Amino acid sequence: MPKPERSPAPRERGVAVANPIERALADLIAARRARLGVIGLGYVGLPLACTFAEGGFPVVGFDADPEKVARLARGESYIAHQPAARLRPLIAPLDTVLGRDGAGRLAPTTELERLRACDAVLICVPTPLTASREPDLSFVVASTEAVARTLHARELVVLESTTYPGTTDEVVRPRLESTGLVVGREVFLAFSPEREDPTNPRYTTRTIPKLVGGVTPACTRLAAALYGAVIERPIVVRSARVAEAAKILENTYRSVNIALVNELKMLFDRMGIDVWEVVEAAATKPFGFTPFAPGPGLGGHCIPVDPFYLSWKARQHGFTTRFIELAGEINTGMPEWVLRKLDDALNARGRAVRGARVLVLGVAYKPNVDDTRESPALHLLELLRERGARVAYHDPWVPALGSFRRYRFNLRSTPLTADTLRRSDAVLVVTAHDAFDPEFVVRHSRLVVDTRNFTRAVRAGRERIVRA
Repeated sequence: MPKPERSPAPRERGVAVANPIERALADLIAARRARLGVIGLGYVGLPLACTFAEGGFPVVGFDADPEKVARLARGESYIAHQPAARLRPLIAPLDTVLGRDGAGRLAPTTELERLRACDAVLICVPTPLTASREPDLSFVVASTEAVARTLHARELVVLESTTYPGTTDEVVRPRLESTGLVVGREVFLAFSPEREDPTNPRYTTRTIPKLVGGVTPACTRLAAALYGAVIERPIVVRSARVAEAAKILENTYRSVNIALVNELKMLFDRMGIDVWEVVEAAATKPFGFTPFAPGPGLGGHCIPVDPFYLSWKARQHGFTTRFIELAGEINTGMPEWVLRKLDDALNARGRAVRGARVLVLGVAYKPNVDDTRESPALHLLELLRERGARVAYHDPWVPALGSFRRYRFNLRSTPLTADTLRRSDAVLVVTAHDAFDPEFVVRHSRLVVDTRNFTRAVRAGRERIVRA
């Protein structure tokens, strides 16, 4: 088993380093006989559940969506980058997984009462923002309360959902201890942030370094042992709060730097300078510079959301995170800037946005995934509809767009043909999937508004390209 990268934590005051309950759970983990529950079988929970099952643990996967559970039970995948070929050998009936021969198997279920059979539970549920951009911990709270209803001595609970520093101590711990069981002595609690990067060929759930921080030293030891059984590089930090803060720092770092390059994009556009060429030139410096790409706004489940969690928590401490909030303001305003560029480009050709046929190319939040969470394409589609445009989209990864929190769509992906491109007054490139051919798109389009440097290598027809 890989060793955590930090020396073992010191003794707790007044508590033995390895009390009998801790030793019993540690033995179950070491033997891979600990039954693992994963709450939330989405883009984080499903790969994690598979990784533990492949590592020899019996795993029960919990999800509130019965359709997801039914598809998993049939060995089908609803996440494009998690192939069914990986799932099928792992899926087994619930009774099999909970029986003696359940090692290395995964059973999906909606039955939260089955948590009672688990020795360790990992919570991998969404942490979105409310309409007023405040943390929405309703999924975390509901999951924690479900765990508390079945909590028993010798159980480890780990929160993986990205959140503000203090959530594990202030939100999860009191609900667990309301059962009368004491965290750190009878039950154990830790935070270990997810670090998924879908479609990254180099890093997987198993190979991405895993931060682990417990509420007490005993909690940290057990969580590090659990993750160390299947993940190559568990990294122990001093507390759950440090682990929570580290995850927020990772995503805030990206948000702030993307905001910087987005602001420079708008400035350089006025100056007639190609921002992508500038970034590529600066990136030739072998030290002291990390390149970030500008775009039409932020997408995904982390970067557009997490900095606001930190800003909200900072206000509780009488502190204003001006730098972070300015970055958020710039990034959330990018779709409006892109729309203005589109408007100007259409006006220069004697057209208005109202009544124009606009084809949005790519609606996933990043290339080669089927994930549309917080995608700037959704906001752009909404803005275009409000302005009276006749919108359509093409995305080979996203065949249909329905309702997403504040968005109400009823759209299906339009085939990307020469005729579709010719009939569009403008093609707005939002997500540059590898399946898209820039030469083909430019050749058959009247106008291409490119937010991703997608057309950088195209030579013919450049008079039809507008950078945005």
